[in-house]
Amino acid sequence: MWSAERKPAGFWLRYAAWSLDAACLLPLLLLLGKPIIDAALEQAKTAMQVLQLAMAQQLDNATAEQSPLTMTLSLLSDPRTHAGVERLSTALTHLVLLPPLLYAGLACLWSVGFECSGWQATPGKRVFGLIVTDRNGQGLQPLQALVRFVAAGLSWVTLNLGHALVLFAPHLALHDRLSQTRVLVESGNGALPSWGRAWLLVQGLAALAGTAWLFIAMRDWMQGLLAQTLSGI
Repeated sequence: MWSAERKPAGFWLRYAAWSLDAACLLPLLLLLGKPIIDAALEQAKTAMQVLQLAMAQQLDNATAEQSPLTMTLSLLSDPRTHAGVERLSTALTHLVLLPPLLYAGLACLWSVGFECSGWQATPGKRVFGLIVTDRNGQGLQPLQALVRFVAAGLSWVTLNLGHALVLFAPHLALHDRLSQTRVLVESGNGALPSWGRAWLLVQGLAALAGTAWLFIAMRDWMQGLLAQTLSGI
């Protein structure tokens, strides 16, 4: 059990520490992932051009007697459509899966390495005065730190319900329970500092701005695609 001066870290303190670590890893993720993302985006662009050309030619060759169903079936049977869809599917798979997998690999090295060090914490946790220990308050061994990191995946795939367990006594996330570890407050009073609250506010504003940008970009892209398709008729 933890000693009296080391109490369990709260949810928002732990989240702020995790997000700070994620921000530290972001530049490295962008550096290593840029070639993958650029290649996938170029493949997606080529696939959309193929699909756009196939659609434009189908509309150009359409007759007044053809029904929308007939035109759709003709488009779906076009080999260019199949090639474009397959290429687009591959590109989207790379965009969706490869960056998270790359981040998971970097985060694993980051978390396991730092939590097994003399710090007993990642840089984000250390800034907020947190440490990671075993159930007896001792430092983690590499295997236990690795088990903790892998178990954290379950906290994510449960739609963060595993993380939400920290809100309730004894303030242990799902991966804490599975790995028999604790995140404790070593220094400070366990309250989120004012700059930490500002850090969370910045993240919230960035999320809203990113969502708005994505919506506008998708709308403009769809409008541009429709305009290009109609201009080819």
